[in-house]
Amino acid sequence: MSRRRRRPVTMLAGLLVLALSASLLASGSMAGTAAAGAPQARAVPLTELTVASEQVAFGLRRPIAITGLPDGRMLIAEKDGTIRSYHPDTGLAPDPIIDLSARIDTSDNERGLLGITPAPNFARTGILYIAYTSLPAGALTLARLPINAPERLQILLTQEHADYGNHNGGQVAFGRDGYLYWSTGDGGHANDPYKSGQDLGTLLGKIVRIDVSRACGARPYCVPSDNPFVRDPSARPEIWLYGLRNPWRFSVDPVDGSLWIGDVGQGKWEEINHIRPWQGGANLGWSCREGTPVFDQEQCRPGVRYVDPVYEYDHYNDNCAVTGGPVYRGFRTPEAWGTYIAADYCSTRVFAVRPKLRGGYETAVIGYLPTQPSAIGTDVHGELYVLSDLPGFLSRVRFERVPAPAGRELRR
Repeated sequence: MSRRRRRPVTMLAGLLVLALSASLLASGSMAGTAAAGAPQARAVPLTELTVASEQVAFGLRRPIAITGLPDGRMLIAEKDGTIRSYHPDTGLAPDPIIDLSARIDTSDNERGLLGITPAPNFARTGILYIAYTSLPAGALTLARLPINAPERLQILLTQEHADYGNHNGGQVAFGRDGYLYWSTGDGGHANDPYKSGQDLGTLLGKIVRIDVSRACGARPYCVPSDNPFVRDPSARPEIWLYGLRNPWRFSVDPVDGSLWIGDVGQGKWEEINHIRPWQGGANLGWSCREGTPVFDQEQCRPGVRYVDPVYEYDHYNDNCAVTGGPVYRGFRTPEAWGTYIAADYCSTRVFAVRPKLRGGYETAVIGYLPTQPSAIGTDVHGELYVLSDLPGFLSRVRFERVPAPAGRELRR
């Protein structure tokens, strides 16, 4: 076929993409970013949504992280160092597929195997990336291993964390840029004892960004050249974001590559941060601030710009610690497409946040999850699941429309 005859087809495809983008932007479901194949149903106000859950597996031992695989399986990390496999068609496999317990320090309530994610090319390589606290002294550890040969585990990066057992972070996820992101806590205890949050010389209290597709010198990874502190001799070049206390679950929006971070507060405020790909180097405030209020004036520096959370909530009504979740990009409930959810570990309240088309954020409390939500994740199709720490089970989560009051229809 001649080039002249192909042009109208290309133009038509472009017009269809533009039309789809315009439809999504008009619905407010994407806050300025379109993706091919996205649902075209109009997003409804968050106040017209609620969540419902259905238990699909039980018998887990302190499940703490979950990730989806291309073949439809879900991998569940248990705190003691074991990894379990679940498939919606066959249920929870009776035995762990990986046992790393000989490497894992579980000496404190918050130590253990903490995070798991497949490599972008997992279907070909079978490589998993994990985060854990290692024996003998609880060092924060980032490693990779083949799913079928866990004995070939390779440690990529460590950060000493011996004095206190809490605030370990531990989420791992790949960005749309192909780089691996890893969260770490501030060093534990209370009041940021090492003042790690604002210290660029340590990986504590940070989100790290590295290139694991290649090695550089003695390191089994490379530092991306556009990391914000690569030319600062006083800073760790792996740092992407700083000023975090205990980022207990962040996620990458697969549509626009932005990071959504649930950062656990100390005594008063829990916060959710939304960081766009161009905001590398952002300072999220801890321990100058807890949420937006000032926490430790001595840690505040004149002229420093702190990035505000997009949502924060207090510890009243049984709230205690935020568990960050994902942005919903599934297809079962197109009205909820583009909605970020998080939950509180104690109250189990679900907080929904969605960017508005013209700036700002829409927020709402949209229900409750099962007891002690320790991680919220998605399967390969973008549908939601939640882990319950104790007694240890897995639930499928779905959005539902709130019934309209008598005599009034829901807005469409």
